[in-house]
Amino acid sequence: MTPRLIATDLDGTLLTSASDVSRRTRAALDAARERRIHVVPVTARQPIGLRAIASGAGFDGWALCSNGAYATHLADGRMLFAEELPAETIRTLAEALGNSIPDLLFASVREGGETFVAQHGYAAIADLSDHKRDPSTMGGVDLAEVLAAPSLKLVIRHPELAPAAVFDALRALGLTGFEVTLSGAPFVEVMAEGVTKATGLARLCEHLGIDRSDVVAFGDALNDIEMLHWAGRGVAMANALNAVKDAADETTASHDDDGVALVVERMLAAG
Repeated sequence: MTPRLIATDLDGTLLTSASDVSRRTRAALDAARERRIHVVPVTARQPIGLRAIASGAGFDGWALCSNGAYATHLADGRMLFAEELPAETIRTLAEALGNSIPDLLFASVREGGETFVAQHGYAAIADLSDHKRDPSTMGGVDLAEVLAAPSLKLVIRHPELAPAAVFDALRALGLTGFEVTLSGAPFVEVMAEGVTKATGLARLCEHLGIDRSDVVAFGDALNDIEMLHWAGRGVAMANALNAVKDAADETTASHDDDGVALVVERMLAAG
């Protein structure tokens, strides 16, 4: 197939281990854009994290952030949609999980991903690479303030427990009204009910008049599974989790071996 839209995860997929875009991958993306194929980043990142790599990847159009919770246009700042997690749901979730696991820390992404509200103590265990934000700029507020307003994405982490343990504990509570996933980052990510990369991509494709059969999607982590299922062709990276490979139509080379470029070049040559 020659796609009309290429949807790609960033970390562990399009970006190398050095968090950049290789020369070959950039050339493949540019060749696709010259054929009027949309190239859309679909990421857990916020706009601040996208801006850090946008010029290297040539991104200047639509992007999906917060695991599909909202769509923004990188050139002019337009927002196509935003799906927020209600404050009441956040508070219920945080109270129940906090009773199960002590010493959790929470942060809330708001206002088109530009505002990051972190609980006291969160910045002390965060790195720049976690949110593409300098922890010294995060500040810190009481938990009640983190939970007081709707959120595009609620972040949950623990100073010692692995994200997978927190993820499993949250799912074991049997609560509803939200979506929870892991992106490979050192925290659990919670979005509004029904929100995944697949739902965000479906809404963007509807806006652009593109059928899912004309979409190829690339990913490596749990938060990519729904998108790979939804797309006309889902491609997992060689470094992807086994569950992601099982969800995909094919597996390409790793993110450090130009896996995205290999597939895009092949598709363009066939078209």
